[in-house]
Amino acid sequence: MRAASGTGSPSRRGVLKGAALTAGAAMAGRGGPAHAAGPRACSTTVRMGGNALTLSVVDGALRWSATRDGRAVVDTSALGLALADGTVLGSDVILLDEGRGSVVHRTWSPVYGRNATVTDHYQERRWHLRDAATGIRFGVQFRAYRSGVALRYVLFGTGTAVIADELTTFTFPEGTTVHSARDEDAYVPVAPGAIPVTGTATTDNGPLTDLPLTATLSEGLIACVCESARLNYPRLMLSSASDHPNALSAFLMEHTARGTGEVETTSTVTAPFATPWRAVVIGSTHAELVDNADLVLNLAPPNVLPDTSWIKPGKVFRCELTTAAGLAGVDFAVARGIDYIEYDAGWYGPEFTTVDATTPIAAIDMPSVLSYATSQGIGVFLYVNRLALTDADALFSLYKGWGVTGIKLGFINDGTQSMTDRITAWARTAAEHELLIDMHDDVRPSGLERTYPNYLSLEGVRGNEQFPTATHNVTLPFARNIGGPLDYTICYGQSRNKTTNAHQMAMAAVYYQPLNFLFWYDKPSKYATPANWPGLPWFNAIPTTWDESRALAGSIGEYVAVARRNGSTWYLGAMTNETARTLSLPLTFLAADTTYTATIYADGTAGTSPFRTPVVVSTLPSVTSATTLEVTMTEAGGQAVILTPN
Repeated sequence: MRAASGTGSPSRRGVLKGAALTAGAAMAGRGGPAHAAGPRACSTTVRMGGNALTLSVVDGALRWSATRDGRAVVDTSALGLALADGTVLGSDVILLDEGRGSVVHRTWSPVYGRNATVTDHYQERRWHLRDAATGIRFGVQFRAYRSGVALRYVLFGTGTAVIADELTTFTFPEGTTVHSARDEDAYVPVAPGAIPVTGTATTDNGPLTDLPLTATLSEGLIACVCESARLNYPRLMLSSASDHPNALSAFLMEHTARGTGEVETTSTVTAPFATPWRAVVIGSTHAELVDNADLVLNLAPPNVLPDTSWIKPGKVFRCELTTAAGLAGVDFAVARGIDYIEYDAGWYGPEFTTVDATTPIAAIDMPSVLSYATSQGIGVFLYVNRLALTDADALFSLYKGWGVTGIKLGFINDGTQSMTDRITAWARTAAEHELLIDMHDDVRPSGLERTYPNYLSLEGVRGNEQFPTATHNVTLPFARNIGGPLDYTICYGQSRNKTTNAHQMAMAAVYYQPLNFLFWYDKPSKYATPANWPGLPWFNAIPTTWDESRALAGSIGEYVAVARRNGSTWYLGAMTNETARTLSLPLTFLAADTTYTATIYADGTAGTSPFRTPVVVSTLPSVTSATTLEVTMTEAGGQAVILTPN
């Protein structure tokens, strides 16, 4: 892999193995040998909805750039792949065929999602190239959408290729700030060239940041770098480039996120092969960026499951590790409109020393809990640490026989090609047994939930159970959540919160999280007197998947407001950072000629700490699409609104 600190030539990885993809193999099936000569300087642009991606060859070197309404999003940047024998595909190329531009316009319906219908509308080109030195043929597929741009590499022919590095760079305009976070750290806004140096002796080291990576540009533009369709390939990180203060370069992970498992300095793939998409979701405003997040799904492989009728997103309540707590959890779920209960780490013993996840501890009568849950229409999730996943097929088959609904997999630290393959296999194996999956700890989204819709959610973020700042919470809608579903346990009513209870409530609408863990750290007895907890009806009512979503306002790290519709009812959530503010939100998204009742859960008078700020409930009986809602939030506060047609 290229050294994390720069954009120079391939590092030590480039000489580890000989590339099995020969020039002849790479050209097979493409209509004969490569042309003897071709353009050494040329460019092609694809455009859609104000977004444009330009691919160019400059003195034989492959380059790309992207704009929004003529304004730079990504300045001229390098492209290429380094093979393990030292061959660099992209540094000296001949364009053989720039392909015909094609426009695709279709819609499709996800099993669940932010919207019931997704529009897939793009212009595409496929360049066919030849490496001047070796004759190896390869391609670049590139697209422009209304929501952003994307590109990926294609290896033609047959045989295997050993990839040492990906040479994609992202050179941002002067004045860009990127919001950097690695593993489960908090986000840090820095210049592209100032990503903090992180890593240990057993992990990847350098000025590295995880994806999704959001960049705030000049003139209000905002962009989020994501990956999609990551299959049989290592996870992408980005690294500050030593030779350009505004550039980030691709870094294919050699270690897993926390340094477990084998070190993999190269990746062997079988041609024909397409790398993951490198997507840049673009918004002319910060709110528009949130609405454009479906770009990652559009680039992902379609659903491969023939039957998805058993896949049910929903709300989850974590129980203490006893039979009584499980039974009480079922009753609480029924009373509170919750779909699932979950037994977390420890239900089969200490998770880091117990490799057998087939026998519950003595305190849990699992058959009784499962039987009672089934009788009440409540599903059961079980947590499993990766150490107990040596035979996933047998384990998942056992759980299905027990009547389990889903599995929360813990300490899944992806990064290497092998871990990508394992995560894909776990999702596929779970689907074969009709089990839902929630992937926890250091994982990152890449659209896999479209391909395997039983893969409902994943973590890959500094979690809410760590009681982060309000600033962190209002960064996530524009960063991590752009890439895919977010498991962000809602800690309503926790005295350790650095936010108000209304802020915690609003998360259920602001974040897209189809598997939503509620009342984290709590037990049912806490809510035995509902009058003490005025936010409970909000959590009772709100769903986790949507027919329509609209981001109404926002600025990364400052504030956000999102409205989502399920059926005819809208749910609106607004959150602010440590600054109190009032947002004026026109309700133009409401159906015309319809009157709604707005039930408003707002911050009361600020308490001595955000947690002590009360939730005040009020109603507006005659709200229409002509109404502008004044949403007032205290420091680290929020507001939650249910808009029900009269």
